[in-house]
Amino acid sequence: MRPLIRLTTALSALPMTMASLALFALMVLTFADVIMRSVFNAPIEAATELIRIGIALIVFSALPVLSGREGHIAADLLDRPFANWGLQRWRDGLVTLACGVMLWFPAGRVVDLAYRALSYGDVTEYLEIPTFYIGMFIAVMTYLTAVVLILRGLLRLFAPQLLDPAP
Repeated sequence: MRPLIRLTTALSALPMTMASLALFALMVLTFADVIMRSVFNAPIEAATELIRIGIALIVFSALPVLSGREGHIAADLLDRPFANWGLQRWRDGLVTLACGVMLWFPAGRVVDLAYRALSYGDVTEYLEIPTFYIGMFIAVMTYLTAVVLILRGLLRLFAPQLLDPAP
């Protein structure tokens, strides 16, 4: 099982690289748009839709990786009582499992919306990029995040030693 965990850790570099490249492209696009708008009074017309697509790429590329690394913001309001009762592992496992199961339903809805956009022929305003592709990317990454959360929750509950760093 540890080789599989190492493999998924190595594969997590791919979506994070995509998110990093999208962020860099957004920085360059924003800089160029500000210069073009301020100096030449000629803004980049498609900048708004490219920024929207870029933000979707950044957020949904990083979501499964951050979920797998438990990189989400967490409030520790109930940590002390759970620690006193020795139930931290069960709390973390059940909450992670529940989040994964709950995330499955919005992902299905995004698939429905993506196929609706495909049937209507929806495209972006300036570049006429089919919105179906963006919707399906969001759906796939959301499904992947749900699977990651479900697996992590099950591992936390039944094999927590596999989630601890290897010696």
